[in-house]
Amino acid sequence: MAPKAKVAATSRNPLLTKGVGRYSRTAMYTRSGRYAIKNKKITKKAEAAPAIKEKTIGGKQNGGKRTIAPKASRFYPADDVPRKLANSKRAKPTKIRASITPGTVLILLAGRFRGKRVVFLKQLASGMLLVTGPYGINGVPLRRVNQAYVIATKTKLDITGVTVDGKFNDAYFRRPVKVAKKKTEDEFFASEESKPELSAERKEDQKKVDSALLAIVKKTDSMKAYLNARFSLTNGMAPHELVF
Repeated sequence: MAPKAKVAATSRNPLLTKGVGRYSRTAMYTRSGRYAIKNKKITKKAEAAPAIKEKTIGGKQNGGKRTIAPKASRFYPADDVPRKLANSKRAKPTKIRASITPGTVLILLAGRFRGKRVVFLKQLASGMLLVTGPYGINGVPLRRVNQAYVIATKTKLDITGVTVDGKFNDAYFRRPVKVAKKKTEDEFFASEESKPELSAERKEDQKKVDSALLAIVKKTDSMKAYLNARFSLTNGMAPHELVF
């Protein structure tokens, strides 16, 4: 009986042409099953730390004790044990533009209130800007915005006498986490979800901030009309030539 011929090993990703495989990297990742062991934790057995030896050396010039460190092992584990890389980077606080100071009137460039003028109050720990309309003038409530989406104007209010409560931080504006819940058929075909009502505490906080700012706005001529006017570009206006 003739011996069986050996079958040549074939690649899991046959070549269509030189350097181009039939399957992509993502497809091969799935076919090889590496996703199943990617998140497995490799537990390393705890080994006793080698003891440091002390050796007494005789002689007139070499008298004393010497510490002998243990030799490193000649073998290492075959499995790659994942470990964290050294990271020397430290998060730096966001540097605010020199043109943005407390009391500066800003123009919002994005969001539902784009084009509105607001008053800058303070910078939050995350680097975001705390601003307000005030709400009684142009309908912009207390909110936080990124300084990349505002234009700082030369108009400024003196708000040195206005105290901004410390509770206005990033956690104050964070939205509550919604728990995913399976909807019924009636809920799925409902027209629109009702918007959550603003709490009485948020309304009271808005009134306190607005009352202090409105007193300053009334003392300045045309400031109320300026804050209420929406900024927009019209035909013939060159944005790069505008002075805010």
